[in-house]
Amino acid sequence: PSCLLLQFLSYLSACDRLLKQGYEEGQVEEAMEMFQYSEKKAAEFLRLLAQFNDMGFQQNEIKEVLLLCGNQREKALEELVMK
Repeated sequence: PSCLLLQFLSYLSACDRLLKQGYEEGQVEEAMEMFQYSEKKAAEFLRLLAQFNDMGFQQNEIKEVLLLCGNQREKALEELVMK
């Protein structure tokens, strides 16, 4: 049980750090789940999502492409431009 508590506290801390970077709560939770609670991968996903969103791409398309491309920026951008 204490192991689960530590995992939960670690998850909350990671979410808190991402929220403090200005990401929306729903997006943070979704990203953490998509990347099996890897803060590093979730943070990269959120950063690229915001970047591509600012470029005018549709959020659902961005998510799909980032997942398919494993958060590889150049590959994802190529895919988005071709859509």
